[in-house]
Amino acid sequence: MRVGLDYRPATVAPQSGIGRQVCALEQALLARNATTLVRFSEAPLDHAQRQSACCPEWASPLDGLQRPQVRLRFEAGFLPRALREQRVDLYIATANMGLPLGRKARNQRQALLLHDLFQLTEHNHHRSRLKALAYRFIDGLSIAWSVWRANRVWCPSLFSAEETKRLFPFARNKVRVLPNLVEPCTSEPAPRPGSLPARYWLAVGTREPRKNMAHFVSNWRAARAASSEVPDLLLVGHCEDLPETLRTLPGLHWRSGLSDAELQALYQHAECLWQPSYAEGFGLPVVEALGYGTPVALARGSALDEVAPSQSPRFAPHDADDLRRCLLELAQRPLPRDESLREWAARYAPAAYRARLDELLRELDA
Repeated sequence: MRVGLDYRPATVAPQSGIGRQVCALEQALLARNATTLVRFSEAPLDHAQRQSACCPEWASPLDGLQRPQVRLRFEAGFLPRALREQRVDLYIATANMGLPLGRKARNQRQALLLHDLFQLTEHNHHRSRLKALAYRFIDGLSIAWSVWRANRVWCPSLFSAEETKRLFPFARNKVRVLPNLVEPCTSEPAPRPGSLPARYWLAVGTREPRKNMAHFVSNWRAARAASSEVPDLLLVGHCEDLPETLRTLPGLHWRSGLSDAELQALYQHAECLWQPSYAEGFGLPVVEALGYGTPVALARGSALDEVAPSQSPRFAPHDADDLRRCLLELAQRPLPRDESLREWAARYAPAAYRARLDELLRELDA
């Protein structure tokens, strides 16, 4: 089987959540017998990606690959012909959309990795209201086209799968769950990051409004005022994502641009990971933290109901009283590190991911 993979997310941002899943899919496909992988991407003319991927002859700026006009040129003006020339049996679009526009080659199958539908259901981060409305309209058309065109739609959680069926009832029979791959933690303990307090809580991701971080930080501040036992808070993100009044609170620490090793060290030494999002398609930081035996506390609802054990503390994402209750309880009675949390996280390890991918590929090949 010759499998074509939309590699654009990994070209632009290999350390992003979607980019890492594209790389995971790439490695799983390379490990399969009787499977040839062909990457399809865009890049500047002097970019190293052109040595390993099938790219259009024109130059493409890395910071512009998500622009509608750039996507249209790639998906309509390059991809249909390139897939036929490369004799691709199965093409996998990897970023919620991106299946080719135009005539599909006979017997060619297509799959769509649909991570979530928050581009359509949530207020996302854009520089202007007009831009937000334009992107919602264009993304809506692009996602609907790809869901309609795909032979299979692969979602990382039951939540995302059910949302896909709700918004696109015509696709009910082709939606499947392919949980994300989460690499297991290293066996060696990482050195404790410098300049951090003896106790700290951790939260990862601040940009999108659905991360609910302003609400969380406001209530962390209130809980800290009520009890001196509430630890410092370390946020992985950018301070500009929060209102100015919350950016420089006492006990609040910021980190960004971390390497994998630096982030892993933060997971290992955190007393607890907090995930206050009111909308998640999977919840990668939750599983990453659990892989180190680090307790997690998370909001109820969306995919977060699936990715953590039932005994993990939970709170209503918009209920300030419930959140403060949870904050104060865990400050006064911290949860111990637990090896059973590692066992839970193992269900998202490479072996489980590759076994499920094989099932889905065999189904498509039947």
